[in-house]
Amino acid sequence: MELLVVQVLNGLVTGSVYSLVALGLTLIYGTMQVPNFAHGHLYMLGAYVTFSLVAFAGLHYWAATLVAMLALAVVGLALERVVFRPLRHAPHLNSMIAAVGVMLVLEGVAQRVWGEDFRRMVSPYDTVVSMAGISVTAHRLILIAAAALVMAALLLFLTRTPAGFAIRATAQDREGALLVGIDIDRVTMGTFALSAAIASVAGSLIAPISLIYPAMGALVTLKAFAIVVLGGMGSVTGALAGGYLLALAESLGGTYVSADYQDLVAFVVLVLVFAFRPSGLFREAP
Repeated sequence: MELLVVQVLNGLVTGSVYSLVALGLTLIYGTMQVPNFAHGHLYMLGAYVTFSLVAFAGLHYWAATLVAMLALAVVGLALERVVFRPLRHAPHLNSMIAAVGVMLVLEGVAQRVWGEDFRRMVSPYDTVVSMAGISVTAHRLILIAAAALVMAALLLFLTRTPAGFAIRATAQDREGALLVGIDIDRVTMGTFALSAAIASVAGSLIAPISLIYPAMGALVTLKAFAIVVLGGMGSVTGALAGGYLLALAESLGGTYVSADYQDLVAFVVLVLVFAFRPSGLFREAP
């Protein structure tokens, strides 16, 4: 029983990160129909920026997280304006190739700036807490709570603010949104900035309990795409639920089946969803 509780907790920690990354990917796909393969590398940059601000600039962890969010939002703005906007009316394949190029560039920049060695960030919340008969570091509990807070804030933003309404309207029908006076350019630019900031939060939260390295975003991107398909393309609810479902499946599968095949669980789940429910578990626009 204790082992089960530990693995469920690990699944919640991993699922929080997966869901945050998948949320940003879902928002971008919903508003632009572009699969941004570089999204996981924004998560990687968020981790590196937070690490650098804490280790070298001496900022407090949460202050560094906030600065990293703002910095990655600017990166998201730049990517939308410089890379993806000029390709808006080109075939989707062009945007996909551009996204792969951005992914390679960001990974190269990380290698150039921080090197190829693994980095480890010291958590300010490394106190061990006893809960339900198990011991867990305080940072893992904080990660789960902080991720839930960010998700709740995003859902409120999308459902209670004019900017959120504009994003949802654009995702549902770009031409209809344009006809009712919504500035599509501003919406897509803001969506890229928001998505990059959310990815940065995920990177900042995981940095103290995971190794940081230039290629850390590649596998997360694959998992995020699996989650987006699992939940239903363009579904915010699906991204949230899919992230936790996939992480719990990985955690429990790695424990009770084989740890060697833990990362394959995502793709087995993806195949099953394609086979039995191609539209995903949730089929709604953000």
